[in-house]
Amino acid sequence: MSAIADNTPVIIGVGQFSERPQDEGYASLSHMDLAGEALAAAIEDCSASEAVAGAIDTIGAIRQFEISTPVAEAPFGKSDNPPRSIGKRGGADPARAILEITGGQGNQKLVGEFATNIAEGKSDVAVVVGSEAISTVLSLTKAGETPDWSEEVGGEMEDRGYGVSGMFDKPLLVHGATAPIPAYALFDNARRAKLGLTPDEYRLEIGRLFAPFTEVAASNPHAASREVKTAEELAEVTERNRIVAEPYTRMTVARDQVNQAAAIIIASAGRARELGVPESRWVHVHAVTNASEHSPMAREDLATAPMSLASIRRALEIAGIGFADLDFIDLYSCFAIPVFNVMDAYGLTADDPRGLTLTGGLPFFGGAGNNYSAHAIVEAVQCCRTSPGSFALTGANGGVMSKYATGIYSTTPADWSGGSHWEKLENDQPALSVIEGWSGEAVIDSYTVVPGKHGKTGVIVAHNEAGERLGAMIGEGDEAGIAALEAGDVIGKSITVAPDDKGRNIARFT
Repeated sequence: MSAIADNTPVIIGVGQFSERPQDEGYASLSHMDLAGEALAAAIEDCSASEAVAGAIDTIGAIRQFEISTPVAEAPFGKSDNPPRSIGKRGGADPARAILEITGGQGNQKLVGEFATNIAEGKSDVAVVVGSEAISTVLSLTKAGETPDWSEEVGGEMEDRGYGVSGMFDKPLLVHGATAPIPAYALFDNARRAKLGLTPDEYRLEIGRLFAPFTEVAASNPHAASREVKTAEELAEVTERNRIVAEPYTRMTVARDQVNQAAAIIIASAGRARELGVPESRWVHVHAVTNASEHSPMAREDLATAPMSLASIRRALEIAGIGFADLDFIDLYSCFAIPVFNVMDAYGLTADDPRGLTLTGGLPFFGGAGNNYSAHAIVEAVQCCRTSPGSFALTGANGGVMSKYATGIYSTTPADWSGGSHWEKLENDQPALSVIEGWSGEAVIDSYTVVPGKHGKTGVIVAHNEAGERLGAMIGEGDEAGIAALEAGDVIGKSITVAPDDKGRNIARFT
């Protein structure tokens, strides 16, 4: 190990922190306080003989949900400089502070970026950190409490913006897919149709996928839910497990009501030695890749995400291993389809002996906003340390299966002398033309049914004779149309589309 070049990037410390309203000692911590606790845990995890905090020259903060879009609001206020607010709590005053773009791929991408900066001598010690306090915000609001979480710390900060371009198409928003749940449901229903399964059969398929995840979450002290569930319990539609968008039940979608934080510290091998970090704590970054898909409606095949698979494939190539060589796997699981996407490509099964999650997954461990993948990386690092020489893969998904970053880790040294192990992939997939208004015949490519206060809405993605993609909807009053969608055998069927006075394409079955 002593032969490792001084400019080799290594992960030297990781940390997590969480709290729940029902926990003894629950402190209702703010986003910044939670992240500060995670940073402190990561610093302690380094087991360094010298002060790590003072050596941190870069902090990249992940956006909390409350500051993730131009229209989002932070009800209790926010920091004017999150990376510096967090650093201050851990005793760090970095030369460079970054607020990363929106998306669950952010942590993984920053690990690759910071590792490359270190290898090129532009940084010595960098931190990736983020948090969510959605559960606490809801609890305090319900209790009528309004704490002041605003902070003005000033200082330089590189704000990379929201990065939401290409995540949604206007026709999706206009026709009822205004949130990730119905948008992802379109992908899962497209896959279901390919497999020839009924909605109930596919719900059970999702249950079989996620039942092992509940077992992992049950043993994770940071998990939001520690209840073990069977596939049948996850699939059965009940009052407590209602349909949130066909085919999803409530228990099988990301759980965002969490208070969780995680941090990762990366250093050059030379600086790690100076800080007295034992080499037994080092975990090497063997590969990081990130890729972007076309906007949801422009994708040729709604049942798969080819650039996400390209990210994984290229990361394995850079690391010089195959999927079979992996010992630990965490696949981003906000919904079933990002996991199925990888399973289908590599012939994986839900009962793979390695498991498909290290945390318990977003529906059970918790979907800590844009920061979930930091928790996955923390678990991967700990697994690698426990099993020296093993390889771990974490897949980080952002947007509406829009962005994907893959990381591969091991205690086995990675040679960075030949160049960066971080690579951004170009999207080489064909893109369909997306149109807004349409009148005439169209063929359904996918759909979902979304419950609402005034009834159910059917959201449809279709194509016309020219191959152009369009959005349409079955209105709340068209009970026969909704029933046809819920029956499930509609993909590939023809509809007649006509615009209404609100600019929406209203669909009827021909």
